[in-house]
Amino acid sequence: MNKELKQQFQTSFGKQLEKFRVLQGLSYRQLAQRCDLDHSVISKIEKGEVNIQIGTVLELAKGLKAHPKELFDFKFDLDE
Repeated sequence: MNKELKQQFQTSFGKQLEKFRVLQGLSYRQLAQRCDLDHSVISKIEKGEVNIQIGTVLELAKGLKAHPKELFDFKFDLDE
């Protein structure tokens, strides 16, 4: 898998995370407290700047009171 495709996936995941956070009216800091993460990490994830571990996905889902699969429910084309 090429680097550009990985970056696009990270960015798409970040946008999905941001959508959930904003819909719940949470700030970076509020979500970070729920997930035991630094608020700057939440910002970087939403911008697609970091590649996170699967355990972090679980923490984010718990913090958003969502199933982890919902965070991956976004349109993404593997053929790009």
